[in-house]
Amino acid sequence: MMEFILGKYNYLVCILLMMIGFYAMIAKENLVKKVIGLNIFQTAIFLFYISVSYMEGATAPVVWQGQEGVLYGNPLPHVLILTAIVVGISMTALALGLIIKIYQEYGSIEENRILELNQLEEEQNLKRAGR
Repeated sequence: MMEFILGKYNYLVCILLMMIGFYAMIAKENLVKKVIGLNIFQTAIFLFYISVSYMEGATAPVVWQGQEGVLYGNPLPHVLILTAIVVGISMTALALGLIIKIYQEYGSIEENRILELNQLEEEQNLKRAGR
């Protein structure tokens, strides 16, 4: 049983990273911490996808003359993860830019404080409209 667990340590690391990232997204009030949690979760997905695609003894898919019976690895998962990394970086940059704008508007990046300020603003707008 212990050999099985130690043989699959990469999956345990993936699960641990996913739970850390998920906890950060759900439990933290700070928007920057939420973005960091999202990045940790995303990294766990990348690690999981690459772990699943790994084949023992496989080589790069370069065909040489005279080679027969060689096990080639599929490059598609690696290409997809490379694309996902680029999209993830772009998404992080966009999220941080939005957090800067939120801070300029509300003076805080704490979720509860932003909701309170937004509610106060709505109440003030309703009072003005009722006059």
